[in-house]
Amino acid sequence: MKPSWTLLNARVDDLALPALLDHLAAHGGVVHTINLDHYWHLQRDAAFAAAYRAADVVTCDSHYVQAALRWLGRPLAHRITGSDLVPALCHDAAQTGRWRVFLLGARPGVADRAMAAINAREGQRVVVGALGPSMRFVQDEAEIDAALAAITASGANVLCVGLGAPKQEIWMAHVRDRLPGVRVLMGVGATIDYESGALRRAPPSWSRWKMEWLYRVLTEPGRYALRYARCTAFFRWVLQERLGLYRDPFANR
Repeated sequence: MKPSWTLLNARVDDLALPALLDHLAAHGGVVHTINLDHYWHLQRDAAFAAAYRAADVVTCDSHYVQAALRWLGRPLAHRITGSDLVPALCHDAAQTGRWRVFLLGARPGVADRAMAAINAREGQRVVVGALGPSMRFVQDEAEIDAALAAITASGANVLCVGLGAPKQEIWMAHVRDRLPGVRVLMGVGATIDYESGALRRAPPSWSRWKMEWLYRVLTEPGRYALRYARCTAFFRWVLQERLGLYRDPFANR
């Protein structure tokens, strides 16, 4: 039984990283990493909310989500971001041999560079396949079929999907039954870009001061400025929950 809390209309599991890896090795499942942007979509997108309800593990990918839970009297001990989980899982794969990873996402060519970088870092082939799909990927059934065939042929038992929210979570919910050999599916956002070197993560000092979001806005304003501006609504919803006024827009679906 995983320790967990509920915040607004999503569950957040409280697992340390080693315990999470062991849990996935034993049980498999779909993993989402929740942040403020996900909460924004969770109030508006019924398919996204349904994908979150169907997830097997939800980790906290935000200092602010963790702080909100603590303010509500629900102390969450562990925060696991997608960009921490993927390299940890790949390192574990090199040590234990229990994972074979496929990277799906980012721009064409980026996933291949990420695969090469991870395998070089680990000194062995822990990432067994990579694919950067087109912008129309989730609407193109032929391209989806080809991607699923490539994933199956690779022998991967872990699929890291970096299509961005809410696309990656909804897509994983739709295809999980078509990938019987894949035990773990993870939505990892920009992690494939980070692993390839196409994007640079915020320096550790920015993260320590809870300002990684500002680094992203300053370095990629076109991608992040609007996203973080609209996420200020999160704090209003948390206050509503504290006062007993929050209502899940999809509670009866």
